[in-house]
Formats: sequence, structure tokens, C-alpha cells
Amino acid sequence: MTPDAGSPGVLTSPVLARVGVPHAFTTRVGGVSRGVFASLNFGNPMDLVGDRRDPPEHIAENFRRVLAAIGASGREVVQVYQVHGLAARVFRRGDPSRDAGPDGPIDFKADALITDDPARVVAVRVADCAPVLLASADGRVVAAVHAGWRGVVAGVLPAAVLAMRHLGAGNLVAAVGPCIGPEAFEVGPEVLAEFRRVFGPEAPVRERADGKGHVDLKAALASQAREAGVDLIDVLPHCTARDAMRFFSHRRERGVTGRMVGLIGPAPGTAP
Repeated sequence: MTPDAGSPGVLTSPVLARVGVPHAFTTRVGGVSRGVFASLNFGNPMDLVGDRRDPPEHIAENFRRVLAAIGASGREVVQVYQVHGLAARVFRRGDPSRDAGPDGPIDFKADALITDDPARVVAVRVADCAPVLLASADGRVVAAVHAGWRGVVAGVLPAAVLAMRHLGAGNLVAAVGPCIGPEAFEVGPEVLAEFRRVFGPEAPVRERADGKGHVDLKAALASQAREAGVDLIDVLPHCTARDAMRFFSHRRERGVTGRMVGLIGPAPGTAP
């Protein structure tokens, strides 16, 4: 494999950096993947099979580079099977990262991952959905959340906050990472109705005369984070659909594209 020049392209949050947690929102720059997955890719569309898929060794190398870049080399990367729901999965020290199925290990199903194990990082894959990273103010408890519009209206972010509270997290900080922006995120009337049901008259939507409209995922998540008692919230400005040089986009590429990740781990030296 021939690597891209330079370091992996990652974005970080000053709010999360302040509490000492290793974290990143990745871009598509600085990895070893090729073709539609060029170059810092972390996943495959489900309908791609065989040699159309990005090889696992490429994804593993991309993870190695990012972990090194954020000072988390050697940590276990915990991922799950994402289902656009509100399930929050907690991984404590000694907990298995995968379920022992009858035909071998299988990923747990969830869209929020929480841990207080400093030997791990938790990661969610995105390609227009929003990655949200959270940490307790002492850096001991962290969470990574995958939030598309279904996850937002289901309440996956409040579910993650609740799970963190159950682990003793007090004051919380959060960062909402790159996702599809409101100008690019056109939706039908049924989606607009769901956001109005959940958010009421303050719903972050704009309806057009034809009944369709636009949704602001970042504004919705920031609102939910505030309502859940998160103290500081950082919202990164990037739109994945509008910046093809820096980001994969499921909508822009009609489903055949790579995946970024949002990943985070407890601060070094913390203990459950």
C-alpha cells in the first residue's frame, strides 16, 4: 500500500482538548485507501461485495495512523453495528467488545458508545450523519454518538448523556462534528413533521412552498445537548455534502462512498 503524503487529516475540538481526552473527527485525507474510498476510509457500504470493498487491512492502517495522531496508539477501537436508533451501549473494563454469536463474534447493535476504560477508544462511522463526541469534565467518561435524522428524533444523544450519568459523569462537554449542512439536507414533509413533533415550534427546519424543506442536524443536536444538561457545546462548521475534497458524503455520492469516524477515549491516567 502506498500512503498519502503527510499526516491523517483530523479535526479536533478545543472544548474536548481542554479536558484532556484523545479524540478526532476524521476527514478523507491522509490514508491508504483507494478509488471511491480515497484515502482515509473507515467503512464499506453494505451493498458492496467482494473486491469492490475497501480491504480490512487498509481500514486497520487508517485507524493506526489516526490513533497515533491523537496520542492513543495501542488502544482498542470499539465499534458497533449502527442502526439509526437510540440504543446506547456501555463498555467498561473487562466487558467484551463484541457479542459471542453461534457463528462467531458479531457487533453489538447501537448508535451511542460509552466507556470509562482508558485502554479503549469508541468510534462511530459517518458519511453525512452527525458524529457527536462527549466527555465528562474530568476526562474519565466519554461517548461517541452516531446521529442521523432518525437518531435525532429518537433521542440517541440524550440516551448517551443518561448512560454517562449512570457511570458517575458530572459536568459534561460535547462537540458536534462535520455532517450534512441544512442547505444540502433536503427532506420530505414526513421528516419535517417528525422534527416538529420532537422540537415543537422551535424545530430547526425550514419548509418550502412545495412541502419539502431543510433540516439543521447540528442545531437540533446542540439543542438536545443543552436540554440534557451539557455544559459546553462545540459545533464544527463543516458540511460533508458540500466539501468533496475533505469529506465522504453518502448523499453526494449516491451511497457508494467511504466513511469518516468520530472517535474518543478517556483521558490517560483515569480509571473506572
